[in-house]
Amino acid sequence: MESSLAKISIITIVYNGADLLEDTIKSIIDQSYPNIEYIIVDGASKDGTLDIVKKYENHIDHWVSEPDKGLYDAMNKGIKMATGDYLWFMNCGDHIHQKNTVQHMMDRNTHNADIIYGEVMLVDEERRPLGTRSALTTRKLPKRLDWKSLNRGMVVSHQAFLPKRSIAPFYMENNLAADIDWVIECLKKSKRNLNTEMVLADFLLGGVSKQRHQQSLKDRFVVLQKHYGIFPNLWNHLYIGARAFWHKLQNRQTNTPSI
Repeated sequence: MESSLAKISIITIVYNGADLLEDTIKSIIDQSYPNIEYIIVDGASKDGTLDIVKKYENHIDHWVSEPDKGLYDAMNKGIKMATGDYLWFMNCGDHIHQKNTVQHMMDRNTHNADIIYGEVMLVDEERRPLGTRSALTTRKLPKRLDWKSLNRGMVVSHQAFLPKRSIAPFYMENNLAADIDWVIECLKKSKRNLNTEMVLADFLLGGVSKQRHQQSLKDRFVVLQKHYGIFPNLWNHLYIGARAFWHKLQNRQTNTPSI
């Protein structure tokens, strides 16, 4: 029966994630959908990460633990190891939303879409749901997603974006906004995109250093200029800045934490 169902390669990237990895693994191996290939790429962790990987080894199709050159190098390793029809990155700390999420998602994929996408639920360190990414941030998931939808930033979460492996390139490895570039490249090749209108994943909020955040903004500017051109990109970044300022102002007025 499994051979007639699309295979989904779910890839988890981890480094020193012993405190978070086990629940991520459980959210994947507990799925009711029967045709999942699970891959873990560990960057030679020095904590108890490997003990957890070995504990669930019978549920993991492929895993590797070795030094890498960063997140996107590790993600490229995962792509190389994958054999499924679709790729799905569910990194350490993130969870598939519910046990039947993959089954319901694939039930809706009646036209064999090139890309499947949906929403994420933002959760805090206690795994308490805070609201969807569209509800709590300025980055609203469009009803119909295409490559032009990202001209003002990442409007779809990486944890809720599944391209066919056949159209997915490797990530650029020297840019902190490589995920945006990857999504745009996938969308440019896609002929049919499916909005599941479902919450697909729980995204764990975490802190990002100010220096890294500033570099990611610079890298995003480079990526968006590459795809949309210099003058549209300058205008769009003025819009992004104004939108962010207005969002923070509204949050202050309503005592809502800024995300």
